[in-house]
Amino acid sequence: MSAWWSYRPSDFLLFSARTWHRLFELYNAEIWPAHFFAAALGLALMLVALKGSAGPAARACCAMLAAGWLWVTWAFHLERYAAINWAATWFAAAFAIEGLLLLAAAGAGLELRVRRGGREVLGLGLLLFAIFVQPWLGLALSGRPWREAGLFGLVPDPTAVGTLGLLLLLRAVPAVRFARVLAVLLWPIPLLWCVIGALTQWTLHASRG
Repeated sequence: MSAWWSYRPSDFLLFSARTWHRLFELYNAEIWPAHFFAAALGLALMLVALKGSAGPAARACCAMLAAGWLWVTWAFHLERYAAINWAATWFAAAFAIEGLLLLAAAGAGLELRVRRGGREVLGLGLLLFAIFVQPWLGLALSGRPWREAGLFGLVPDPTAVGTLGLLLLLRAVPAVRFARVLAVLLWPIPLLWCVIGALTQWTLHASRG
């Protein structure tokens, strides 16, 4: 039996890079024209985040993000990813929880920050990156076709990154205890998924090397 340090990242991979990229290509073909709704969702979220500062704007952003998380739960994790990775059902459960937390946040006392400090600039930057840059960056660097793009609101990685950007823009109304609790609970799942997504991409790249 080989020692554990002799294993490479590819030894723990349940699928090949080709299978992973093919998953995205088939997924995009099967859900077309949902991409128009995803693009509209991203644009609306960005506009509301830039313009809004009161409770209604925060509720709208949380509701739109919840729709994205719940869509990814069902359409990506359960319907597609589970076919090549047994852990996808657990991922789906986590995404469903985050979606429900965002729905709860849509009815809680959260507001968008009006001042433009470092936190707000970082939040808007992450949101902008997730919606407009991240879906195409990997394709441009690797030369893969646009049919394999993963859009914000349709696949996990940009959805999680964009959510972190929005969370940096949200603040809980001090007098509403439930909102303060939600403002904390909304963070772990997107952060954990960013780690999982980064490890997946790193392992896929290592398996090709």
